[in-house]
Amino acid sequence: MTKKKKLKWKRSLMVMTAITGLGFSTFYPGLSIPTAAVEQPDQPLPAEESVSIVQLEVPNDQAKDKLLELGIDLTHNIEQHDGVYEVDAVVTPSEIAMLKTFGINVKDTLITENEWNTRVAERQSAVQLQASLAASEDTLKVLRANHFTNQSATFLYLEVKSSAGATASTALKATWTEDGVEKSATLSRFVDYGEYIYHYLMVPVTAIPTSVKIDSNLGGNATSFVTEWLVKEPKHPKTDYVTDFVDHYMAPNELYERAEKLAKEFPKLVEIIDMPNKTNGYRRLAQATIGSTTNASVVVSSKAWGHEGGNDVSVEFENPVTNNSPLKGTVDGKKIIVDLATNSAGTVTSTAAQVVSALNSNAGQHITATTYRGNAGTGVVAAATVKLTDNLKAPADVSRDPFTVKAIRIGKHRDGSKPGVLGYAQEHAREWVTPLVTIETAERLLRNYSNDSETRKLVDNLDIFLVPSVNPDGANYSFNDYNIQRKNMTNHCGPTASDPGNRNAWGVDLNRNHSVGSVFDGYIGGGTSCTGETYAGPFENSEPEARNLVWLADNNPNIKFAMNIHSYGGYFMWSPGAYDAKRVTLPRPTAGQEAFYWAASDLMLNDIQDHRGTVILPSRTGPIPDVLYSAAGNSADYLWYEKGIYAWNFEVGADLWNKDTKRWQAVGFQPAFAEGHEEAMEFSNGLIGLIKVAYNSSKDHQPPSSKASPGNGKYTGPVEVKIETSEPATVFYTLDGSRPTFQSKKIQLSGTREFEETLKIDKTTTINYFAVDAAGNIEKNYNPLGNGKNYNSVTITIK
Repeated sequence: MTKKKKLKWKRSLMVMTAITGLGFSTFYPGLSIPTAAVEQPDQPLPAEESVSIVQLEVPNDQAKDKLLELGIDLTHNIEQHDGVYEVDAVVTPSEIAMLKTFGINVKDTLITENEWNTRVAERQSAVQLQASLAASEDTLKVLRANHFTNQSATFLYLEVKSSAGATASTALKATWTEDGVEKSATLSRFVDYGEYIYHYLMVPVTAIPTSVKIDSNLGGNATSFVTEWLVKEPKHPKTDYVTDFVDHYMAPNELYERAEKLAKEFPKLVEIIDMPNKTNGYRRLAQATIGSTTNASVVVSSKAWGHEGGNDVSVEFENPVTNNSPLKGTVDGKKIIVDLATNSAGTVTSTAAQVVSALNSNAGQHITATTYRGNAGTGVVAAATVKLTDNLKAPADVSRDPFTVKAIRIGKHRDGSKPGVLGYAQEHAREWVTPLVTIETAERLLRNYSNDSETRKLVDNLDIFLVPSVNPDGANYSFNDYNIQRKNMTNHCGPTASDPGNRNAWGVDLNRNHSVGSVFDGYIGGGTSCTGETYAGPFENSEPEARNLVWLADNNPNIKFAMNIHSYGGYFMWSPGAYDAKRVTLPRPTAGQEAFYWAASDLMLNDIQDHRGTVILPSRTGPIPDVLYSAAGNSADYLWYEKGIYAWNFEVGADLWNKDTKRWQAVGFQPAFAEGHEEAMEFSNGLIGLIKVAYNSSKDHQPPSSKASPGNGKYTGPVEVKIETSEPATVFYTLDGSRPTFQSKKIQLSGTREFEETLKIDKTTTINYFAVDAAGNIEKNYNPLGNGKNYNSVTITIK
């Protein structure tokens, strides 16, 4: 198509789009645009037809000209390739039938009239909601009003929830005094997958304000004191505490060699656990795509792994340079020769499909042949010679065999009698910093054991499991072949997607392959395409790497705490980790469990901050859906929901604030090692912080206490009863006078990112309740499984 024709086509489309945009009706079949008013025979009005937006396949310029002539309602989406046009259009069924007569067919239906009507209803519902919210003053809840100082600046951070926040027109403004000057700023609205979460603000300040006032454009207001986020406790530096045991990014073989050396050096404190499920291995079939166009190409794959002989196979398509030669194939050792067929003029006639058949018939013991990605293979192939290759670039000292994933088990008592802590890294291959966190932590625990009483206390009283690389095959691929590799190396694609052009897209996202809240259960955040970046695998726990983690948890029920170490972004998260298409999450932790997650996180985040002042932002701390996105089938959800393990997710590599540009700068998956080293140091602090949380929990034998407020009494109207606990604890309660048990209702959060709910009592009610803390201590040593009555009880009498 000439440049002039292209320009003419685009101008014509613009003209037609402009015409339809001015409100002219879509023309009916058989009618052309009238040049003047002409009296028509009296005909019945045409029946009203539904309309839809479709993608039309227009085969050539002649059909394109006819489309313009007919005046079809075209949108602005037009693509052209190989002389064929794909054009989106608004059409009726009769127009579709008429277009077929000109060779113009519907390739895909994009939007139907029913979907339009649904959108209209959604809009109307939103308008009504906005109108109803605007009619009354909204209520503001200040969830967080914090200040913090990072490496180079001080910030004010706010989270405020508006009762009218579900509508985008609700605007909140913060006002505060800074160095005697009044400052103000508008908060941003945070909505995730259709759910309003809160409004937020984070700005650098030159002085810390005492308080902040929030005003809504709907009339609501609230005031809050500003408190410090991650209050730094006075630290007594340890002059004899040693750190810094990593000096470069480490591949899987280096990680496990280091682990084995530690086990040999500290045999009384360390053992290495070999996981039972070997990986597929850092290996591929040898392959080649022979040809230059889609319908005339042949994909050949060895049956042996590349390093086991596949890389020695060669394939040659030969032009016999004779007339009327038949197609035939021969095998000479690892050399496969195909003599292409010719006609009476000596011209090659063998199609790709025919060559594929000949290869599979004559050389099936060495290779498998297919057409290119399911193409019919009707094109004629050309002479060519190729040598198959697995395309793997790692040196020979990187084993191609299935890999045995190992766990480093550290503790004076490694018999399951002590509470267990699990730290595991590199589910995603490209996250090079994360294994260093585990190795640094192992080194610190062992090398400080003899001279640091705090370290000795942890190792003597806990059973610590560290898995440096869950995904060694993918890690080797990331280090040697494709550094942005996320998944493992297992290829679950069928023949149509298994050509070498897709080799960087194969694999399973191991943090989407687990059995809780998976894509197979309808949850969001995992993929079903074998070449997608978040491919969840062909079924739950299909991958040996995922099954290893399950095996470790199954066989060590003493594990009570876990950390899944990822990068990057500086997040600190916990379950639930997934929600469905309606943004309904997996069950939220109780209010008491959520409070424990926050309290334990505070300790770990302070330890991270101690290294170089890195602050994990409040906006990046909390349940996964509240601060990031849905991650269907992630491993931490499995540990929490199936095993009852308090499970967190690190995302190491917090953004760095550039005080010159006044912008946050991302560090990436593989920052310069100087930065990667710092991340490893600070998050090793955090992982040891988790180990300290586990220790503190193991020594907690004090039952919690709880109190209902208001308590016993007579009230003239409905009251909101709040049950407060002396520490983070789950409250079980009944409202019918019955004895509370573990099957009773539990106090939950009042809303996303909110505080514990209150019980609205509007008639005389007896509330029976008890509390259980994270260590399993039950208030007053009450036995919910027995017949005792030493639970709490209050009676609210409503006059």
